[in-house]
Amino acid sequence: MTTQEILQRAKQARPIVAGLTDALRHAGLLAMAEALDGARNSILEANRADVAGAQNTLSAAMIDRLTLTDARIDGMIESIRVLAEQPDPVGRVLADFTRPNGLNIQKISVPFGVIAIIYESRPNVTADAAALAFASGNACVLRCGKEAWRSARAIVDAMQCGLRRLSLPEDAVLLIEDTTRQSAAELMHAEGFVDVLIPRGGKTLIDRCVREATVPCIQTGTGICHVYVDGAADLAMAVRIVENAKTSRPSVCNAAEVCLVDRAIADRFLPMLYTALVTDRAGRGLPPVELRLDPAAAVCIQGTPAGAADFDTEFLDYILAVKVVDGVEEAIAHISAHSTGHSDAIVTADEATACRFVAAVDSAAVYVNASTRFTDGGEFGFGGEMGIATQKLHARGPIGLPELTTYKYVITGQGQIR
Repeated sequence: MTTQEILQRAKQARPIVAGLTDALRHAGLLAMAEALDGARNSILEANRADVAGAQNTLSAAMIDRLTLTDARIDGMIESIRVLAEQPDPVGRVLADFTRPNGLNIQKISVPFGVIAIIYESRPNVTADAAALAFASGNACVLRCGKEAWRSARAIVDAMQCGLRRLSLPEDAVLLIEDTTRQSAAELMHAEGFVDVLIPRGGKTLIDRCVREATVPCIQTGTGICHVYVDGAADLAMAVRIVENAKTSRPSVCNAAEVCLVDRAIADRFLPMLYTALVTDRAGRGLPPVELRLDPAAAVCIQGTPAGAADFDTEFLDYILAVKVVDGVEEAIAHISAHSTGHSDAIVTADEATACRFVAAVDSAAVYVNASTRFTDGGEFGFGGEMGIATQKLHARGPIGLPELTTYKYVITGQGQIR
């Protein structure tokens, strides 16, 4: 099918999906989860073909992001099942009041209609996005990167099969077949068909959507995430937090890209960090982290001299930029100048310093003594998310079910005229 034909089918499905009861949407989600479980062999086979095709074009970290395993499929299934147990986001009465003239006014949550999602090479986003859209009463149009298309096709086929088993509209979940830039442009300009567009991927993709889209766009953001290790930090805790934030999955947007270290403890902390990220990892046969050091950090440990762009780069790899700062105020100033507003953390035992950091750092998620890797809908208990919004209008942070609804006013009278 052409992109326009797919958009037409989504538009026709929109009122049907919006009209489903909470019970039917709940049943549909469980059916999609069951269908994914039943189709795991075909999904894994499709994914192996995608991974083989991407070996010479993607980095090792990005190959990891593309790769599906039984455990990752289990995670997709569990995420949908958790989502099915979330409170219904549709039909919530957000406000209810009566005017002096007797008119009763209710503000009620409703679905957007058709949500289009443009994303890159993360197959699990296919299942997450489709389930979130369906659970919030929306039809969705998915457009993935070419490297993950076979995997996405197998996932969508399974989810549509689950919907068909219950005689629910399979066009609630549609996948664009064209993976060229043309199909992305068609979604960006699909007035009358797409009610909201959500780009999920790298800076180039997101910037293009924000710049070119003529349909409403929720901006998810790149993650230049910082961890600031304060002079009052528990240094062993700080090492664990930085190691987790950088290495647990470096190819995702909530991974740390910059470590800021208080000058007061740099000569003690940086050798500990070097041992954990470089020496110990190499000894265990794991990829060591390349440390890109400012001049003050380079006095304490070995590494690569940091270039001008290193503190403004989302590496998505085993690379960490390191800078020594003179206390929390310089850390705040650096984050203000370089953060993308995604997730930033402080490690400190000083409550006043933590409060100052939380108040001054204007990011969607601000952490005290915890890894930035928790910025995730599942980890927040939302049952998954459509992405992490770094903007401030409508949605910010993990885009869960409530953020996939808008609202309308319902006014009830007894014959009033103005």
